[in-house]
Amino acid sequence: MSVPSLTSSRCCSIGWNSSSFFVQLGFPPHGDTEIRGYPKRRFSQKRFPRACLSSSDPLLVKAARGYPVSRPPTWMMRQAGRYMAVYRKLAEKYPSFRERSETIDLIVEISLQPWNAFHPDGVIIFSDILTPLPAFGVPFDIEEVRGPVIQSPISSEEGLKALHPIDLEKLHFVGDSLRILRQEVGGKAAILGFVGAPWTIATYIVEGGTTRTYKTIKSMCHTAPHVLKALLSHLTQAISDYIIFQVDSGAQCVQIFDSWGGQLPPNMWELWSKPYIEQIVNAVRKKRPQTPLVLYINGNGGLLERMQGTGVDVIGLDWTVDMADGRRRLGSGITIQGNVDPAYLFSPHSVLTDEIQRVVRCAGSRGHILNLGHGVLVGTPEESVAHFFDVARSLKYETFGEDCMEEKLKSVV
Repeated sequence: MSVPSLTSSRCCSIGWNSSSFFVQLGFPPHGDTEIRGYPKRRFSQKRFPRACLSSSDPLLVKAARGYPVSRPPTWMMRQAGRYMAVYRKLAEKYPSFRERSETIDLIVEISLQPWNAFHPDGVIIFSDILTPLPAFGVPFDIEEVRGPVIQSPISSEEGLKALHPIDLEKLHFVGDSLRILRQEVGGKAAILGFVGAPWTIATYIVEGGTTRTYKTIKSMCHTAPHVLKALLSHLTQAISDYIIFQVDSGAQCVQIFDSWGGQLPPNMWELWSKPYIEQIVNAVRKKRPQTPLVLYINGNGGLLERMQGTGVDVIGLDWTVDMADGRRRLGSGITIQGNVDPAYLFSPHSVLTDEIQRVVRCAGSRGHILNLGHGVLVGTPEESVAHFFDVARSLKYETFGEDCMEEKLKSVV
């Protein structure tokens, strides 16, 4: 499959060469955006100096940094897991999730299962957002039915005494696994790390595990704000150190999951989640400026503009946000990720193809990483996952359709 040259003047277009039309859509070849409904932004690489760009960088890293690419790179959240027969077979042999996610050989094997089967543009380490907890003083278990269980939840100043700076030696299996994955995959795909955002991690620590109501931690915002702030500050430092550790071990892009940030009203997210994510972004940017950071929140329709204010390089959209609307709200000055509904993978392949093409059209030809709007669902047919990646690889911006782009133009003029 031939790939258009990135130096071609057409590599940023989608089937036409009219720069004036491109400007109207908010995706000008040179990055200037100033139309009604869009913030005035420039899709420049000021965060990523030209020296950061190498021709050997994986496609996903280039797109995350905002550089023009020939097609949208793609990976899937939860692309390694129970929908794959090979994973289920391995899980029967190693029934403990903690063992599977904390043993180097198993981490590498599981992480590579979707790579070997589908060749996505991103290979994400098989791990969990709670994995680093014991390394800073919060032991936990994972039970078959209940899921994560923290025996000593923290809800008082006394509980804070158990916390200590993150001991990265206790997470050596993460670092070793990333190094092996980087070596195994070479430059054929980006190696992805990930962490949980402070608010999301705090929900588990305060609630003692999973919850549907978040009533304990939400009430804590008002009844013991000093304790919650201290906990979030501690988590912020630990997570910042953990991201840098992952980058130094081989991760080329890191996703921050604020999975439960969408459970907060927007004004509360501004107070209790956003400032801590900003601190993480600033800390990583200061020490590892070449590394793109992605922020994903489940249920983020009311938070998109606020998410942009954190300074991350990529914003992941869940499937409840229309891609064209998401691009209109965020403008062309930031990379977006997503956002095919995972349920489409249960549809006929022709329907899935149409949806992939619609999402890509609406995202625009620059600054888009194709993904699902949430993780792969259990029971998803593997042949549908293969089809998803096959379609993604077949796309070419220079020959792609423009239907959704025309709709976008009508919506902003």
